[in-house]
Amino acid sequence: VDVTRIVAVVPMRHNSERVKGKNYRPLAGRPLFHHIVQTLLDVPTIDEVVIDTDSDTIISDVQEAFPGVRVLVRPEHLRAGEIPMNDVLLNTATQVDADVLLQTHSTNPFLSSETIASAIDRFLAHENDCDSCFGVSRIQARLWTADAQPINHDPAVLLRTQDLAPVYLENSCFYIFTPETLRTRGNRIGERPLLVEVPAEEAIDIDEESDFRLAQAVAAMRDQS
Repeated sequence: VDVTRIVAVVPMRHNSERVKGKNYRPLAGRPLFHHIVQTLLDVPTIDEVVIDTDSDTIISDVQEAFPGVRVLVRPEHLRAGEIPMNDVLLNTATQVDADVLLQTHSTNPFLSSETIASAIDRFLAHENDCDSCFGVSRIQARLWTADAQPINHDPAVLLRTQDLAPVYLENSCFYIFTPETLRTRGNRIGERPLLVEVPAEEAIDIDEESDFRLAQAVAAMRDQS
């Protein structure tokens, strides 16, 4: 029987340009990254959770809060903010024993273990048809280019937005791929990706200060319910 070893990778830099210290900034009483790490630990099909970081703050916190999580110290030449994530992942992939890699971010605190588990199951079920998988958000709205050209609709035919063919936003919630796809393409997205819709609330991504305020409001409402 083939046994697929699945490793989840969470890359985190110490410094972030737009939201200072966001990866370890408190959200709902816990450092931000605790939310996604606990979610990954709750997914039964994930065999190991790995954090790739250059942050002493995160390293010491992981040792105390998540002793079963493995930490990889990111090498100096991959620490700058402009380094492509694919380069970071290529380095990580050489240090882990995995048949399948799942990469996500600390900035998706509301992503659920059920959504991740379902995405893994779908990827494994379609491995013969697809070489990667990533999370998307459905958009049914009238989209335009910067020079006022319609993208997904005919302005002469004013369809209701719910009747438009959906387009999909790559929301960075998760990427599932094999080390082989990553090595051969230099990319976590292969030639035949599978798109998996993520519920809107779970897809909240903290990229700006306003996103953190939204996340705090959502977390507060969840505590009250």
